[in-house]
Amino acid sequence: MLTDTVTRRVEGTISSVGGLFTDPVIRLGVTGLSRAGKTVFITGLVANLLDRGRMPQLKAAAEGRIESVWLQPQPDITLPRFEYERHLAAMTGDDPRWPDSTRSISELRLSFRVRPSGMFSGLQGMQTVHLDILDYPGEWLLDLALLDKSYEEWSDATFARLSRRPQAREFLAIARAEDGARPLEEDRAQALAASFTAYLTAARKAGFSDCTPGRFLLPGDLAGSPVLTFAPLPRPSDTRRGTLWNEMARRYEGYKSEVVRPFFRNHFSRIDRQVVLVDALSAIHDGPQALEDLRRTMADILTAFRPGSNSFLSQILLGKRVERILFAATKADHVHHSQHPRLTAIMQALLRDARDRAAFAGARTEAMSLAALRATVEEEITRGGEVLEAVRGRLAEGRQVAMYPGELPEDPARLLSPAREGAERWLDADFALMGFAPARGDLRPGEGPPHIRLDRAAQFLIGDRL
Repeated sequence: MLTDTVTRRVEGTISSVGGLFTDPVIRLGVTGLSRAGKTVFITGLVANLLDRGRMPQLKAAAEGRIESVWLQPQPDITLPRFEYERHLAAMTGDDPRWPDSTRSISELRLSFRVRPSGMFSGLQGMQTVHLDILDYPGEWLLDLALLDKSYEEWSDATFARLSRRPQAREFLAIARAEDGARPLEEDRAQALAASFTAYLTAARKAGFSDCTPGRFLLPGDLAGSPVLTFAPLPRPSDTRRGTLWNEMARRYEGYKSEVVRPFFRNHFSRIDRQVVLVDALSAIHDGPQALEDLRRTMADILTAFRPGSNSFLSQILLGKRVERILFAATKADHVHHSQHPRLTAIMQALLRDARDRAAFAGARTEAMSLAALRATVEEEITRGGEVLEAVRGRLAEGRQVAMYPGELPEDPARLLSPAREGAERWLDADFALMGFAPARGDLRPGEGPPHIRLDRAAQFLIGDRL
């Protein structure tokens, strides 16, 4: 491992030196947990970078310094291309719909022809800057935390977490009835893994975020392999070779070495800008336990990053680091704009631990609320003689409805405190959420799809490099 790490750091250094004489490249990672809207975010971002009429907060666009933007083949020919055209057609067609969610890793390259700014810009010619967008499931990101845990540590932590969740009752009964000291029987191992996978699926559906190992939910071509056929077990007195416990531990270590480490080594460790998308509104809607689970999960996620400044020396000594991280609460169009500051404040409080860790390490972080594709319009409705600020949108079947989701608290502690204390439901509020479909509409020439603060997100993530 040490030799491999040193070799890759040297390769990264050589690449950095070569980059002084080639077009600069920004590697942007986009991830988030289930339902956060990664595919919509990337599609909306690319569409609005290609046609920048709705991007006034992107400084280079507002100053007219971007001459052109175009798509190119991605540099890594071993990765699938992000299907931008198909996703955009789904979102903006005659019967618009949300595109399929991220189930694997993909990449897309966007190239900018930019006129430099600054004191000596008149002496410089046009510059080409490449933006490589790496799309990967958030569940894979959570797996990086497993690298620092033994099988026993992971099992103990998993049982402690599952003991409070009704979705885990069946699996817990099966796992606690097992004797890990007995000789391995493959059918028992498969039954345990299947029950554990069923729990993970139910937990994700219920709104919980920490559903690891992530490949159990997105197995791809690993489905049915021993590397995905393990589950947590209580430690028995006998853990000799050939026991069920020993084999489960061996497969867990194999999962880390054959699945998690290659992802970190080949893809994640090369990212220098990162977006973490968070469906905070759904977590609030699902209740205090889901919100607290999201807070802990997002704090843990940052331990997988290598935040800091990408100085030449730091790349030699420590490897490439993520230097800017955006934590974005998605679906801001599901609440009236008057509540957006409150949603952003909740996001900032929710990620306080994570942001403090990143800031301490030198990375720039920001939290905001946004909608990569605006699906609603705002209106006022009257209920019980009271005028409420609502949003109106189209349901999947085509019907238009207005929704007042409830009022987010001005003080985020009103949500986070009961969540930390283990409350099972909100005592003084109820937060509704509705599944709006994309709105029908025609795009004017030069304009991308309507959004909320996507231009601010782009400025934070790549504006300094344009």
